[in-house]
Amino acid sequence: METTNAILLRKRKLSDTSLIVSWCTESLGCIETVARGARRPKSVFAGKLDLFFEVEIQIKRSRKSNLHTLTEAVLRNPFAGIREDYLRTQAASYFVQWLELSTEPEHPAPELFHLLQRAFGFLDREKASARAVRHFEAELARLTGVHDAAILRSDPAAALAGLFGRMPRGRAALLKALA
Repeated sequence: METTNAILLRKRKLSDTSLIVSWCTESLGCIETVARGARRPKSVFAGKLDLFFEVEIQIKRSRKSNLHTLTEAVLRNPFAGIREDYLRTQAASYFVQWLELSTEPEHPAPELFHLLQRAFGFLDREKASARAVRHFEAELARLTGVHDAAILRSDPAAALAGLFGRMPRGRAALLKALA
């Protein structure tokens, strides 16, 4: 059993009663878990597995695949402010897309977890803004080692796209909505 802090990135149906949950964790990197029975009304996971929640999770590693079993979840921060406004939710989704592009599965990157945690904390308290989006992109570029200073200063998203081969699809729509 391993325990770590995690932020829920995505969840999808596995069966009538179970979910596959994607996490960005502090000590294990980005991982996927099976939450057995999570879709049942009286599940032990009820109210603990929603998008962008920060949760302390306990997992049992699989020996056969990279889909591990979620055994326990303790809600730490629901970041409820993110769900109060569509633009906040859209910005949080954009941040998740960048995180998924920039990380390898199960490769620990605590600095990226903390960046996402700070970004969600900001969106929890403040309205989303183009400045916040650009700050996130600049910090992600710095943490991932983008070294082209000229491009980084003028457009960190372009520098990141050069590094990872593409940019999340929703960027143009998000910046247009924030303008």
